[in-house]
Amino acid sequence: MPEKHVQVEVVQGETFLTKCQAGRHTLIMDQPVAFGGTDAGPTPLDYQLMALGGCLAAIARIIARQRHLALRGIRVSLEGVLNTDKLLGKESTSRVGFSSIKALVTLDADFSLEEKKLLLQELEQRCPISDNLLNSTPVTIELAE
Repeated sequence: MPEKHVQVEVVQGETFLTKCQAGRHTLIMDQPVAFGGTDAGPTPLDYQLMALGGCLAAIARIIARQRHLALRGIRVSLEGVLNTDKLLGKESTSRVGFSSIKALVTLDADFSLEEKKLLLQELEQRCPISDNLLNSTPVTIELAE
């Protein structure tokens, strides 16, 4: 089975401003001013939703190219719901992550409703990000020496 190893590095100084390095690409994360940041970039939660939307769009494009389908465009609107009490250190029985995520996919193509539903079903099955969100993926967090 072919494996692809994906690596990124995330560095934060004395503020919430965080630089994320993925290959030759640098992205910025921050927190809103109300949470002590400077709002210089999206939050990690924003990036999680953007990663899901980007993956769904990319997989839809891959499927369209593989099947020689005329797909003019893709729009993915996402919304995640979470209770912030636990992440802020307050007592809560709620989980700390999103309690729900909704992705609304719009396909700009001359497909029937049935064809669009079939494409959506396949892209759900092929998207690694949605797979990681839907299924338990082992995560190890260790202290570097």
